[in-house]
Amino acid sequence: MAKNVAAIICAAGPGSRFGGKRKKQFTDVAGRAVFLRSVELFANRPDTRQILLGIPADDEELVKVRWGANLSLFNVKTFIGGATRFETINKALEMLADNIDLVAIHDAARCCVTERWIDDCIAAAEKTGAAILACPISATVKQVKDCVITKTLDRSGLYLAQTPQVFRTALLKEAHAKADRAEAEKISDDSLLVEALGQKVAIVETDASNIKITHKTDIAIAEAILKSRPKPLPKGPIGPYADAQW
Repeated sequence: MAKNVAAIICAAGPGSRFGGKRKKQFTDVAGRAVFLRSVELFANRPDTRQILLGIPADDEELVKVRWGANLSLFNVKTFIGGATRFETINKALEMLADNIDLVAIHDAARCCVTERWIDDCIAAAEKTGAAILACPISATVKQVKDCVITKTLDRSGLYLAQTPQVFRTALLKEAHAKADRAEAEKISDDSLLVEALGQKVAIVETDASNIKITHKTDIAIAEAILKSRPKPLPKGPIGPYADAQW
């Protein structure tokens, strides 16, 4: 039996490393806002019953005016995120519908995740209770202090955590309720809270194309990734201007 999924899209961060007048999550990638691409990935899924979008308070008007119609079409509920990721997720958990079995937490800035990876992560979480996307580290990893290498780490078995991260609802709520708040406020990875309960978290292996947009140079990389992927086949007859929509 298919599970009911809620997607929490985290777009409330300040994006301070990105720079510029507009935050990274609201910047266009190949013609559409980064966060909207992430929303669409879940809006088109039959198992997704709820989409909660956390946004910064100072961008509430921008989101409403520029993308309000799109979000209404996708039945997205926006809310003002907290000062930290932990606070934002806590707010979203309070808004969950009663029939939600699994919660998928996704960074708005990861707009290149594929439908297959989302499928596999949800399936793994349905089976194990907790699963995240992760990419094996391929580069040599150096530990550094004061701009000097102190140690070269063994990269075997090391992975970079990505999103979405999917958890059984009760498990995620318990992890947040029992978390040490002072430590939890510092987290950038939600699976840490679940791991703290002693729960094993499965990974679904991905690759570096599930990029998180952090700097302005990442926009061009994301656009190249999206362009390199096969275009979805149109439904019905193909007109002479079919390519124009892409």
